[in-house]
Amino acid sequence: MISEAARIRFDREVAKYPADQKQSAVMACLAIVQEQDGHVSQASEQLVADYLGMAPIAVHEVTTFYNMYNQQPVGKYKLNVCTNLPCQLRDGSKALHYLEQKLGVTMGGTSADGLFTLQQSECLGACADSPVMLVNDRTMCSFMSQDKLDQLIDGLRAAAGASGKDQA
Repeated sequence: MISEAARIRFDREVAKYPADQKQSAVMACLAIVQEQDGHVSQASEQLVADYLGMAPIAVHEVTTFYNMYNQQPVGKYKLNVCTNLPCQLRDGSKALHYLEQKLGVTMGGTSADGLFTLQQSECLGACADSPVMLVNDRTMCSFMSQDKLDQLIDGLRAAAGASGKDQA
């Protein structure tokens, strides 16, 4: 279920810790699984648990605690909009609702074209830049007005179209 390349990466992550503390690599191993499969399934959690000598529930607790781990398949672009109180006071909820309308999904859903999964997020640590969002758990976007949200979505759609043409 896990590729040989992923297993080699697991070994590299585990080697960073003392032999009796290899469970410390759980987050890195989950990230590797997600990179390979697009999400972390229960079967993948079991694989990581077996590999690290952990109880499966301990791995599941990590997967469910952090919103960076997708527990089911998501769109090409995962959009996490901060809706914590400081961001709500500065239009974070409005940004989320605008994206729901624009993408035709409710929070937690994936657009019909499979491109966008929309999620709410707890504090992203940029309250002064609200509304803020995180794209694919990597790129922080600040001051997301409706115009900037339109530009972002249009740009991501264009990028997805261009990458699809390259693969054809």
